[in-house]
Amino acid sequence: MRYDFMILDVFTDKPFGGNQLAVLTDARGITDRGMQTIAREFDFPETTFVLPARDPAHARHVRIFTPGGELPFAGHPTIGTACALVMSNQLAPGEFVLEEGVGPVFVSTRREDGAFSARLRVERAPEMAETVPPAKDMAAVLSLQPSAVLQVFCAGMGPRFTFVQVESRASVDLAQLDHQHWNRVLANSWGSQVFVFAGEPQDKSELYGRMFAPALGIAEDPATGAAAAAIVGAAAVRASGSNAFRLNVVQGVKMGRPSLLNASAELTQGVVSAIEVGGDSAFVAEGRIEVPDDLLEPS
Repeated sequence: MRYDFMILDVFTDKPFGGNQLAVLTDARGITDRGMQTIAREFDFPETTFVLPARDPAHARHVRIFTPGGELPFAGHPTIGTACALVMSNQLAPGEFVLEEGVGPVFVSTRREDGAFSARLRVERAPEMAETVPPAKDMAAVLSLQPSAVLQVFCAGMGPRFTFVQVESRASVDLAQLDHQHWNRVLANSWGSQVFVFAGEPQDKSELYGRMFAPALGIAEDPATGAAAAAIVGAAAVRASGSNAFRLNVVQGVKMGRPSLLNASAELTQGVVSAIEVGGDSAFVAEGRIEVPDDLLEPS
């Protein structure tokens, strides 16, 4: 059986930048194994499978797969899938709810002069780990000198990350994941995904980062919305005296796929009550994929 798909580049307004995403806009009938097989075939950081919503008040149910497994939530697949559904005229621009593994995700979409963008909203704070790997161990994981690492913390919004702040953008670009040290330090840890960044996580600042996720089959990710959500939430928790906190995250530059993510957090009485991540999506291609019967549910 053949299924329609779209390919978008997310967190960029130009094709061939940002983060690649394949979207099967109607994936009814495909088994879990079939979805995982298709995600490996596309071999993008994520592939999404759109299904009817379980709650009639919601727009769609979305499942997200990396080449290595399923995710309960991820930013660029949410943004890209919302834009794909608007581009294909399956949904009108505006606000709607997508069901994901973490629960309802509120999305606002725009179409303006042929350009498409979306912003997601999750009404909860990030998870935070109480213990984090030592800075010297994270320097070894990233093949950097220990003096280059300024701080290490862990946070997650679905996917869990170990964040490593380094002294400069040059250090971010120099980072290379050492798989032997990653296996020793992070493979079985709370946050096995590594996000290395430069810049101060302060309100209205810009961070420059890279993300490595070998456990998910992703050597390096050009744009990581879940990481942007986690880091803005974690930074907002540490801030005081404000009800809103904003960050811009530049990612994918070293890979030649520059991406821009806008992230914000709302605080109520000092507690993060909502996190938003937004950006553009660019259409790249569309087509049909043949899915063998053994990857389909019985009729």
